[in-house]
Amino acid sequence: MVEVKNLTKHYGKVTAVNDLSFEIRDNEILGFLGPNGAGKSTTMNIIAGYLPTSSGTVNVCGHDIKEDARAAKRCIGYLPEIPPLYPDMRVEEYLRYCAGIKGIRGGEVKKEVEKVMKRLQLTDMRRRLIANLSKGYKQRVGLAQAILGDPELLILDEPTVGLDPTQVAELRKFIKTLGKDHSVILSSHILSEISAVCDRVVIISKGELRAVDTIENLERKMSGSPILSLTVEGEQLAASFVLGEVKGIKEIQDIIENDDGTSVFKIQLEDEKVRQDIMAALVEGGINVVEMSMERPDLEKVFLELTGKKK
Repeated sequence: MVEVKNLTKHYGKVTAVNDLSFEIRDNEILGFLGPNGAGKSTTMNIIAGYLPTSSGTVNVCGHDIKEDARAAKRCIGYLPEIPPLYPDMRVEEYLRYCAGIKGIRGGEVKKEVEKVMKRLQLTDMRRRLIANLSKGYKQRVGLAQAILGDPELLILDEPTVGLDPTQVAELRKFIKTLGKDHSVILSSHILSEISAVCDRVVIISKGELRAVDTIENLERKMSGSPILSLTVEGEQLAASFVLGEVKGIKEIQDIIENDDGTSVFKIQLEDEKVRQDIMAALVEGGINVVEMSMERPDLEKVFLELTGKKK
């Protein structure tokens, strides 16, 4: 669907994007992550054909974005972070205008506009001035113009920013359905949003690629030695003594004593199987186990690790 090869973009002496390579597969929702200033918007603007490259290539549906820009852009629907709306136009009027820009002609204009208004629940707002719409409805109008003509690729830059929780949930659900018929590249600072809807993620930092993989694979790769969280009742020293006799424990990283008489041990293991030996030893030692669970890195921890950020 989309192939990005050795993409580089310079602004004078500043390198915004440096030698990026990745692909977007057919009917895939690809999350695009990076801290502020990482080069996400620059990369998406280049893929959309709004910015030229300094070097490297972007191929969309078999069309080079530089050599065959018109054909490539016909395959793209783009929703930038600030939707390109005209506040003095009415919703239907604006969508008809966008349809014309996209080369939709004749009776297909009405058909396409009606279809996208229905999909985004804008039919009742067709005569409303865009200036008088709420933030949520303005975002829907912006997304409606992006999907006009059923483009193969949708580029969505922070589509849920500024929306209330209900609107966010509705838009996430809609974006998830888009992956059935389109390839989608989704940029968002909300990591839970990326986890909820994306098949794979690209993580960049300072314009350079840090990772391309599924969220599950990234979490597994970043986990290192497994960490066991163990909550026990009774004497902390007695539990510590029993744990000290169990083979396969690399390190007890932390012990937290709670007011209710329980203690929480953070234990680094050589292998997850060691927890069975830990449970057996504690039972034999008369230590009451309240809770035992494995701690795993989530997307936030992976992101912070790969981009060099610390909480």
